[in-house]
Amino acid sequence: MFAAQEAAYRDSVLPPGTRRVSIEAGATGLWYRWIGADGLAIGIDHYGASAPYQRIADEFGFTPAKVAAKIKSWLG
Repeated sequence: MFAAQEAAYRDSVLPPGTRRVSIEAGATGLWYRWIGADGLAIGIDHYGASAPYQRIADEFGFTPAKVAAKIKSWLG
């Protein structure tokens, strides 16, 4: 639905020239359309792991603390 909106509206929500981060417990590839080539896409781009979600989240860096650390590092 967002992609179908007018460019002016999309730019009002995601102003050009701003730094952008996407966070999704899944593939990151489609997010570059919205975050740009210089954006930070945090996600899991592989399959096959099986464990309780807490262990998977910790091992793949998908806990609140680890996501925050990635963003802080990216921002400099």
